[in-house]
Amino acid sequence: MSVWRYSRWDGTQDEFSLDPRQVLDSLSDLLMEGMSVEEALVWMRRSGFEMAGMNFRVMGVDELIDELRQQARELMEQYNLDQSMQEMARKLDEILDREEHAQREANGMESSAVNDFMERRYGDHERLSDAIEAFRDHEFEDGEAGSDFQELLDELERMRALEDFQQQHGQQFQGSEAADYETAQQIREQLERLQQLAQDLRDGNFESLTPEELRELLSEDGLQSLVMLRDLEENMREAGFLRDGEQGPELTPRAIRRIGAQALAAVYSSLRKGRPGSHETVHHGVATRRPDETRSWEFGDSLDLHVVKTLMNGMLRTAAAGEGFGPPIRLERDDLEIYECDYATQTTTVLLLDMSWSMSWAGRFPAAKRVALALDHLIRTQFPRDDFFVVGFSTRARELPIAKLPLATWDMGDPFTNLQEGLLVAEKLISQHPSPSPQILVVTDGQPTAYFEGRELRVEWPMGFGGVSPHAVAETLGTVRRITRRGITINTFMLDDAPELVGFVERMTEINKGRAFFTSPTALGSFLTVDYLNQRRTKFR
Repeated sequence: MSVWRYSRWDGTQDEFSLDPRQVLDSLSDLLMEGMSVEEALVWMRRSGFEMAGMNFRVMGVDELIDELRQQARELMEQYNLDQSMQEMARKLDEILDREEHAQREANGMESSAVNDFMERRYGDHERLSDAIEAFRDHEFEDGEAGSDFQELLDELERMRALEDFQQQHGQQFQGSEAADYETAQQIREQLERLQQLAQDLRDGNFESLTPEELRELLSEDGLQSLVMLRDLEENMREAGFLRDGEQGPELTPRAIRRIGAQALAAVYSSLRKGRPGSHETVHHGVATRRPDETRSWEFGDSLDLHVVKTLMNGMLRTAAAGEGFGPPIRLERDDLEIYECDYATQTTTVLLLDMSWSMSWAGRFPAAKRVALALDHLIRTQFPRDDFFVVGFSTRARELPIAKLPLATWDMGDPFTNLQEGLLVAEKLISQHPSPSPQILVVTDGQPTAYFEGRELRVEWPMGFGGVSPHAVAETLGTVRRITRRGITINTFMLDDAPELVGFVERMTEINKGRAFFTSPTALGSFLTVDYLNQRRTKFR
């Protein structure tokens, strides 16, 4: 368990904190590209991410490690370690000179004690630490020399560490400034801390050092980024955006709602100044009053009177005629003031989302997924009586639960497009949720190349370059005819202008009398959202 030390805030320190909403926005960008939540979190820690509205970029692990490496390079370019052990070697020589003199005086020039001393002093020692170690059990005749030697023994472990460091990294230090012993030790300790921090970052251990130590090793931006990376997942959980799932961390419903809201804001931003409409209708549907808007009654209008304004109109008219304000108030047809109303009708909408492999090109699938999330949020928040479903199709089609839509990705290695089955699944959903205005929105970048013949699934490559898949096209158009007889509108959004796709969509539109658009991934959101709203509500006068 890590222990964090805190100091009194003096007004100069920045508060290192993440806005979980901004983190979720960055996370959702990666989810749109097909990553899982866990993969996206790993990517954000590794590569960093932008903090919208803060003018600050959270540095990723790779950048932080590069910053640590740069510090190491600067030390190596400034110093050399060639003379770092000379100071300690001189200390040892001075100590041993005094002890040799004391030994000769106490034991004679040719005594065994002196011979033993000389063998220890001039033996084959590869390192200075070995020479010191040779005298560990020596009984010093010179007491002061023995006391000084004990200081060297106390320093022996650090000395060995420096010798090991110098042997491993000494050649990398090519600077002009010669480091003395203590400076070399500080350099060693600094590099070891940099290396340890780099390893901790690689291992995902973000709590190995105290804030004080981190301030010494990282720039202010680096420190702030590291604290944010450390708190990334915890803050998301505390904000209610992440929870544990069977496959690891997963989005909560609250997070999915926000992703939908942000997707809607992104794809619908160009239309914000206008007042959104709804499904077009003349007399059918539910009328909703707009209490701030009234108008004069016209023949054919329902008599939904604004009583106060109607009476006021009658009183003003009679007063203008010199008849006074008092009762009785005689009303005429021109006095009648009615509420302005919106007439809305319920609809069932199924978005058919092409998930074949080609949708991974040119940002097509992320754009289409954002639109699906945006439509879902738009319908749930503004038109809660509507039903909305998403059906994904490649070689096979299946309904995509909205809760799992942020994590949906294209079908890797699956190049076929079974629009026919997608239409069949959409038709079944509409049958289960009937409404006066059912519609299917198709987002695709290719013509049909897979279909069912009876219960048998068949795939069919186009016939030659730029050709069509005749059986797939024929079976799909047959399904379009049957859906059209049920009164279901099909609107198609093409993300490619290939002639074979345009030709197929033209035939489908001719049968269904729906609409077809060619658009790019960047413009898809506006096109599709406008199309939905244009069918959602109109003012009835």
